[in-house]
Amino acid sequence: MRILITNDDGINAPGLKLAESIAAEIAGPSGEVWVVAPDNERSGASHAISYTAPMRLTRLSDRRFSVDGYPADCALVGLHRVMKECPPDLVISGINRGHNVAEDLVYSGTVGAAMEAALAGFPAISMSQFFRNWEGAPDDLWDPARAHGTETLRRVLAMPRRRGVFYNVNFPAVRPEAVKGLAVCPHGLRAEATFEVVPYTAPNGREFQFLRHTTANSSAPEGSDARLCLEGWITATPVIPQMTAYDLIEGARATLSNDSRAASV
Repeated sequence: MRILITNDDGINAPGLKLAESIAAEIAGPSGEVWVVAPDNERSGASHAISYTAPMRLTRLSDRRFSVDGYPADCALVGLHRVMKECPPDLVISGINRGHNVAEDLVYSGTVGAAMEAALAGFPAISMSQFFRNWEGAPDDLWDPARAHGTETLRRVLAMPRRRGVFYNVNFPAVRPEAVKGLAVCPHGLRAEATFEVVPYTAPNGREFQFLRHTTANSSAPEGSDARLCLEGWITATPVIPQMTAYDLIEGARATLSNDSRAASV
């Protein structure tokens, strides 16, 4: 198997190294693991692409490259430039430092890269590791993904697939032996705010604004990825980039048909 890996934490991120190790096990002795990742951290980049700016592709070693662009750029460059003559059988994005559940999917560069690969017709999986400071936290935040990553990836690869769909996987912030299992579930929006704005005054007196993620997974619906990951489950969610609110289509059409201005057009 030939596997392409990217991420949004950057080419030197520890989660990327862990993803490479897992991918090597999946690919097998005769397989290939390729890496095309941002040259620095691009967290929160979502599905941004360098549409109006050029990118520099740097070869770091055999099958290892960096791009001064976004995660989705890396997927595009990896698929259509670096591996154009030897396309991958699988694209992995991650492993991200911090989970990507609920509305995090909208902001996540990790998810954006996997989505770009899926749109191009390649099997893709985004992987993230939840972390938090609490009594049941693992000694090393990567322990759950390190212990369960390979088996989880094998099981997700056996799940149904179709063009344009990718799987989003999250590992809980519990000790490896406390992981309850793998759950397939929808992603559910939190009822509480995702971010807060924190003001900061620098030594020179200038004020800056920082965004801080407010983890409110307990406010997400029961059975959703945010709640299940909080409760100690590895979660897997099939995701498709289809944003139409179909339940509102007919109502919107009915409103339009009663609009005299629209009817006269």
